[in-house]
Amino acid sequence: MLTSMTRLPLHTLPVFRTAARLQNLRATALEMHLTHSAVSQQIGVLEQQLGFALFERRGRRIVLNAAGEALLGSVDSALAQLDAGVLAAAAAACGAAQRLRLTVVPSFGQRWLLPRMHRWRERHPGIALELHSSQQLVDLQRDGFHAALRQGRGGWPGLSDERLFDSLIVAVASPATARRLQGSGVAALAHEPLLGGAQFWDRWFKEAGVHVRSNPVANFNDASLMLQAAEQGLGIALGREFMVADALRDGRLVRLSEQRLVADSAYDSYYLVYPPALRDWGPLQALRAWLHDEVCATQKMIAPDASVPEQAAVAPLKKSPARSKAKKAAAGS
Repeated sequence: MLTSMTRLPLHTLPVFRTAARLQNLRATALEMHLTHSAVSQQIGVLEQQLGFALFERRGRRIVLNAAGEALLGSVDSALAQLDAGVLAAAAAACGAAQRLRLTVVPSFGQRWLLPRMHRWRERHPGIALELHSSQQLVDLQRDGFHAALRQGRGGWPGLSDERLFDSLIVAVASPATARRLQGSGVAALAHEPLLGGAQFWDRWFKEAGVHVRSNPVANFNDASLMLQAAEQGLGIALGREFMVADALRDGRLVRLSEQRLVADSAYDSYYLVYPPALRDWGPLQALRAWLHDEVCATQKMIAPDASVPEQAAVAPLKKSPARSKAKKAAAGS
């Protein structure tokens, strides 16, 4: 006979969810900081209260049966809502000393967010930002974060997301390198030290009408390191416009060509992501408004007539002959 919700042993649900994911009682015990017998007992209590089994035992593994699969979806949703509610309650309890915990991709934090933090402090002196930098996908509710700045396609389960911007990719170099290359064709870049992934450079050259096989001298797992290397004259980099906007304005980098590359569709856009329960929380609303204002300001800065700072202006590289011929042929057709 089915039990009512008022008699459901709610304390067993986190154990059930973890066991369903790990498919092993011992691993579940380690993650939940419980004993093996305590995990087994809690699952037994849940199954006894429900009146049916949730797992099939296969040696050392436990696998959800049909009933367990049906329950897991609701448990995941319910626990996510509870986690978000606790996070919202904790945030509301902070009172005047409000703190917003934000996790960001390292390169985005270093190249775009940090240079703008002084304007956040001026606008919201009563809201402290606690920044966490990680290239790993962080579980906001489990790890106690209020929001994240993520790169991807959106649609993260159990979270609300707002697209902030898309960012095209451009070729940049130090002012000294740009001056040396002034007047050269795009094909000349293939003979320069290239920084970054070969797949992006191959696409960039192909769309510029130059058919070469690139051979970058260095690849990076952090875009900020790659752009720093370019600033120091170690090579030419392909960088996202938003990431290089400040460096272009300050003259630390110079854009080499009008050519723009659309990024891989999996990483096109940057999003603000947060638990739905925090949507109307004051500090999050403040962050959303501030981010959208800063994005608009950056978009104006990277407009075509402001791409290269006047004090470090270098004429764009000449288009390749192949690309020029293709354009003339298209115009005459």
